[in-house]
Amino acid sequence: SVAKSFLSALTGILLKEGAIGCLDDPVVKYAPTLKGSAYDQVSLRNVLQMSSGVLFDEEYLDKNSDINRMGRELALGGTLDGFAASLQYRFAEPGEVMQYVSIDTHVIGMVLRGATGRSIPDLLSDKIIRHLGFEQVPYYVTDGKGVAFALGGLNLTTRDYARFGLMIQQDGEYGGKQIVPKSWIRTSTIAS
Repeated sequence: SVAKSFLSALTGILLKEGAIGCLDDPVVKYAPTLKGSAYDQVSLRNVLQMSSGVLFDEEYLDKNSDINRMGRELALGGTLDGFAASLQYRFAEPGEVMQYVSIDTHVIGMVLRGATGRSIPDLLSDKIIRHLGFEQVPYYVTDGKGVAFALGGLNLTTRDYARFGLMIQQDGEYGGKQIVPKSWIRTSTIAS
């Protein structure tokens, strides 16, 4: 997803700055509310690679699927953090199977917020957006506590999305400035 691409870029920046120790750190190190959930013993690398093994049913036509339960939780004023922490089951051990799981992207956001004490909109604005000269201020969909969705809900103009894409295409550089570490662009775009 596009949201995951922005969070991945932020991860590369925060790794270089030292706010995140390494990709193999457990997510609970930065997001302790996930202790005791299916995310316990899952690494940042696992969620970035969509290999958490966390069971999350994304069948939109099934009213009892996780994605629809999550929607109801949010409609009633709940939080994505709380929903992620409520997940208890895995279909595979972390790192064994790659399978797209929307909530993994939110967990990346939880890690970034926990590592810095800052919101995702603040981090994106400071670390990426201001360097790209966006035409419009991004609009973020939020949960019941005002926390920006990290698994989607980032609204930008097409031109502003294109600026981000161009920066990625140029190995993290834009307008003569290295925004995302070149090494991270390679690490995050090559299968391992």
